[in-house]
Amino acid sequence: MRQITPTVKHLLIINCIVFAGAYLLGNNDLFYGLLALYYPLSDYFMPWQVFTHMFMHGGFQHLLFNMFALFMFGTAVERVFGQRKFLIFYISSGLGAVALTFAVYYIQIYPLLSELQSLGFSFDFIKEVTRLDILSDRMFKGEILASKLEPVLSSYGYSMSQLNGDSFRMLFDLIVSSNGSMVGASGAIMGVLVAFGMLNPNAELMMFLLPIPIKAKYFIPGIIALDLFSAFTGVSIFSPSNTAYIAHIGGALTGFLLMYFWKKNQFDKFRWN
Repeated sequence: MRQITPTVKHLLIINCIVFAGAYLLGNNDLFYGLLALYYPLSDYFMPWQVFTHMFMHGGFQHLLFNMFALFMFGTAVERVFGQRKFLIFYISSGLGAVALTFAVYYIQIYPLLSELQSLGFSFDFIKEVTRLDILSDRMFKGEILASKLEPVLSSYGYSMSQLNGDSFRMLFDLIVSSNGSMVGASGAIMGVLVAFGMLNPNAELMMFLLPIPIKAKYFIPGIIALDLFSAFTGVSIFSPSNTAYIAHIGGALTGFLLMYFWKKNQFDKFRWN
């Protein structure tokens, strides 16, 4: 059995402790609201969440899968990198996942904000609307939004007559986009997976549902391609439908860029060893 490396061991322990704490507290809103990553338009967003969300998980299966991947691939990568370099690589990949997620979020919501403001609605009004709770049975409901909009409109001097189908849909989409949250180490682990593949391109890997050995240089790009497909189509192949595919891609891209930069400069002033 392969011996676990120090940084991987500490990361495993921290993730398990945080998960146990969340479980014992019943995943209460305060704990989750403080540590999960929310989008900047949300009242729950706090700067430290770009780090803390990497140690939160949505369930035992989510934790188990991520920690197994961290152990399997992280141990091999840390043996090559060393503790300090591996930790920086891991955290950087997680931050890269956040950066791409926020970039896509901005691309999605900016046109909505601009269009609504061009229709005469103030930013304060729009932000107030995004705070409305329109969830029922874990689904966002347009009828709940319709019932809650009128008092908010009135408080800002607007009326229901100023809304049409398009502006209502834009407000609804903003609520959906702004009130989601992200947890998990998947973005950082995708970076580690890319590093493993670049260090061990001919290592043979297998998926749980496809027990056929595939070399890492084909397997890992294949996983990233599936994430890209799911991100653009919304169709989930192997993972749950609420998976943060953009975060996976951001972590993988960051891992690739770091590996490329470090390898290119390994003999100059940027080298680590």
